[in-house]
Amino acid sequence: MHRPEHPNPQFYRPSWINLNGEWEFEYDFGTSGYDRKLYNADSFSGKINVPFCPESKLSGLENKDFLNCVWYKRSFELPDDWEGGHTLVHFGAVDYFSRIFVNKKEVGTHIGGYTSFTFDITEYVSAGKNEIIVMAQDNNRTAKQPCGKQSHVYDSVGCDYTRTTGIWQTVWLEHTPESYIKSFKFYPDIQNKKLSFSCVVCGAGTLKLSTSFDGRYTGECEVYADNGEVFGEVALSELQLWEVGHGRLYKAVLSFGEDSVESYFGMREVKISGNKVLINGKSVFQRLVLDQGFYPDGIYTAPTAKDLKKDILLSLDAGFNGARLHEKVFEPLFLYYCDQLGYIVWGEYPNWGMDYSEPSLLADYISQWEESVSRDFNHPSIVGWCPFNETWNYKRKPQWDPLISTVYHLTKSWDSTRPCIDTSGNFHTETDIYDVHDYIQEPEEFAGHYSKITEGENFEGIDPEIAARQSYQDKKYYGKPFMVSEYGGICKSVDDAAGWGYGTTPETDEEFIERYRGLTKALLENPAIFGFCYTQLYDIEQEINGLYTYSRSPKLDMKIIKEINTEKAAIED
Repeated sequence: MHRPEHPNPQFYRPSWINLNGEWEFEYDFGTSGYDRKLYNADSFSGKINVPFCPESKLSGLENKDFLNCVWYKRSFELPDDWEGGHTLVHFGAVDYFSRIFVNKKEVGTHIGGYTSFTFDITEYVSAGKNEIIVMAQDNNRTAKQPCGKQSHVYDSVGCDYTRTTGIWQTVWLEHTPESYIKSFKFYPDIQNKKLSFSCVVCGAGTLKLSTSFDGRYTGECEVYADNGEVFGEVALSELQLWEVGHGRLYKAVLSFGEDSVESYFGMREVKISGNKVLINGKSVFQRLVLDQGFYPDGIYTAPTAKDLKKDILLSLDAGFNGARLHEKVFEPLFLYYCDQLGYIVWGEYPNWGMDYSEPSLLADYISQWEESVSRDFNHPSIVGWCPFNETWNYKRKPQWDPLISTVYHLTKSWDSTRPCIDTSGNFHTETDIYDVHDYIQEPEEFAGHYSKITEGENFEGIDPEIAARQSYQDKKYYGKPFMVSEYGGICKSVDDAAGWGYGTTPETDEEFIERYRGLTKALLENPAIFGFCYTQLYDIEQEINGLYTYSRSPKLDMKIIKEINTEKAAIED
């Protein structure tokens, strides 16, 4: 089994080759392979199934120890008609620091375990047989790299799970003409019924953007471009809104000389008005669920594309209309299904594992987060950004506030079209939305935490540490949209599975549902709250607070959960 599908429907060329499947593989426990010139090796001793990490069962290895460095090697054939133009190699994600070699020559390096990167390898390859080698170094115990929910001790423990090392998203080749399209961004304008865009090209010539909806031509634009960024706009002949539950997508085809790229876009707008977050001018209550993107056999990587879509459908079946994509950058194909289904999501970065008190980490973090925002900018399903989550003090050292606020301001400069939460839960520095995490299990007490959140009145902090540092009494947060972005986490074991969740374990399904209903109604019925995020969609390893098991079987009658979740909220239109 491997992942054969094209990994990015938002940027599709017909001339591409999937490099997933069997690769040669070598452990490098001493991180000495580069000095030993393993990039010159004729063969490696093992095999691995790419794009599954060596810790996973689907990789064929299932080695869950700390893997400081690993090496990959495979050959590939380039067609004769790929002569001329450019040959690009794309990596969906390689954790954490990677070196890429083609035909024994180093072509580049990349830092960051969650973002995609590309190298132009034209000068290193020729028609016929070629070879690629990938070195990946990973050490999530340094406090210098973001590693999300990957355990920093040998075992999975608490809310940290099995690690991921090396390649964990699709690797593919692509051929372009000599002049080609490098990247583009779409800016939907629903008020004026037009699509503005920017596009970066290599070469000079006429760039054309043609749009259609459901096979009907909706407009086009032609502009002259010359090696760099160019701007244009398309007046649309009809306006079809991308809405929650209705993923209406336009087709877009960009042409530049002999190059052609297929893409899509959605016409939707996200705005803040007082304490409301509006989607296309409407107050829509965000019924989110925490989705951490883990799979029993693939760890960070879904076994198939169907498994990516299945998690969204399971969430919809439970009455949620979106998710926090938590402590992980999800692959573009998952976001494509979100776009299709009208499923709203918040884009996060896996900041855990990093020392928030250390200023020197700012540069690496910014570059990785910018790559994430840039890659996923065009997805209409993403309705907000959240670069940090729960920046608890690191080993008794407080977070370095300028790190949090600087990343917030940079995010707004990269994307002014979406709101940004600086750090979900705590500790806020500057933010568009004020959110808290609250795992109190008694519904009446839970509701009481938010009884005074109206403009001009204060929020009584629910946690002494948070309240001591910062609370809603800070007037700069008055009147901002407010959400409880983590709650619930009710523990429920299936077949006496060991694990943990929040609060006492309900003895019956009826007791679980009563608690779930009470907690959720407290948020839906509060006119000052615009959204919630329930923890969580499915169990992960020792954490058994999901509505589904780790294998995605429902623990409860999801019709009842859906009935609770879909009750009309006080704040929504």
